[in-house]
Amino acid sequence: MTIQEIETYIKQHPSGKVKLAAADIDGILRGKYLSVEKFNASLKDNLGFCDVVFGWDSNDLAYENTPFTGWHTGYPDMPLKLDLNTFRKIPWEQDVPFFLGEFSAADGTPSPVCPRQLLKKVIHESRQLGFEPFFSQEFEWFNFAETPDSLQQKKYQAPQPMTPGMFGYSILRSTLKNDFISDLFDLLGRFNVPLEGLHTETGPGVYEAAIVYSDALEAADRATLFKTAVKEIAYKHGLMASFMAKWNEQLPGCSGHVHQSLWNMETRKNVFYDRDEKQKMSALMKQYIAGQLYCLPYILPMLAPTINSYKRLVEGAWAPTTLTWGMDNRTVALRVLVGSEKSSRLETRVVGSDTNPYLAIAACLAAGLYGIKKGLHLEQPATLGNGYTDYSNGIMPGNLLEATAQMRQSTVAKELFGETFVDHFCRTREWEWQQFAKAVTDWELKRYFEII
Repeated sequence: MTIQEIETYIKQHPSGKVKLAAADIDGILRGKYLSVEKFNASLKDNLGFCDVVFGWDSNDLAYENTPFTGWHTGYPDMPLKLDLNTFRKIPWEQDVPFFLGEFSAADGTPSPVCPRQLLKKVIHESRQLGFEPFFSQEFEWFNFAETPDSLQQKKYQAPQPMTPGMFGYSILRSTLKNDFISDLFDLLGRFNVPLEGLHTETGPGVYEAAIVYSDALEAADRATLFKTAVKEIAYKHGLMASFMAKWNEQLPGCSGHVHQSLWNMETRKNVFYDRDEKQKMSALMKQYIAGQLYCLPYILPMLAPTINSYKRLVEGAWAPTTLTWGMDNRTVALRVLVGSEKSSRLETRVVGSDTNPYLAIAACLAAGLYGIKKGLHLEQPATLGNGYTDYSNGIMPGNLLEATAQMRQSTVAKELFGETFVDHFCRTREWEWQQFAKAVTDWELKRYFEII
């Protein structure tokens, strides 16, 4: 739609309001409703949005370790610019108009801590090299027969899954909850978050969805909106959806695999594909893979951002633990798929469902481009068989504290994302670890209360 068509739609919509949102550092959409009059005014001048969205954690607890904002700054407004290209109608809210935005600094330059702005910066670097990045993210998540109230009353203990049993690719289970599943597929499509596929995974109440691929910025927008939309649609059905990486020790974790390819902007050819090469992998694709393998230890918090992320990254649980790659191998960190020119791509399997899509996609793209810019050679052979036992290139950091320390100390991360972003992001992850370190868990009570 043109800007004029959008303005006409908003003016004629009976609700008299517009909904907008932007992602914080954790990928949580923070937003509000605006009157039509206020929205129209925002088209001429940016909105003011309290910068506390980058001054608190996922539970709205104010950081005490970040210089970006805090009590010392008074939590002023920061400019929020709406991207009219993100216009959507929310089908489960009577087609209320919706927009995504991004944050700027006071002088109008892109905010160095805004995830969407960071991704746009990396995409710009890709285009300067002559490559248009196309991406897609797929998600696994669990659904529960709970409400926020019921789960709080149960103190988050023993949530009831939507359906029972370990039943991957089940036709029966998707029929059992068909109203919800049909709504997901149909309403997401109408919300311009189209799905390629939707099916049950192995575990009670768990599903997997693959989002249709697109240019990298649109892919991140879709992935971010997908997570919130699924939760909202679940609410409508008296359910709760969780994208927690690992909610139960006995069950598989939830991935957020990122699929990616680069296309030549002039020839419109997929530069990852080489029909004359034995494995159909181009030299550029090999450099891209080499870049990710090299950078993974230094960007891991952007792919595994929470304490819980690392409970998923354990051996034999369908998530990688080693710095490996392979051809159509689901036990390695980087899975290469080269069926044809159109479909040839790299799947980064480290990424969990709890990730911020803007940061995960920015990290994957920046790391791959690093390999191309540095002319890295893919010297490590493809892993054949079990990637969990291939230690030839090392293993990934085992927890958030270790991963954040490697990122903070790395010159690579600062080169890829800038010192300001790395400092702020690492401080938020260090804060996350501090909150975890002082918590007394059920595991500790059961292990030490009586015996020690």
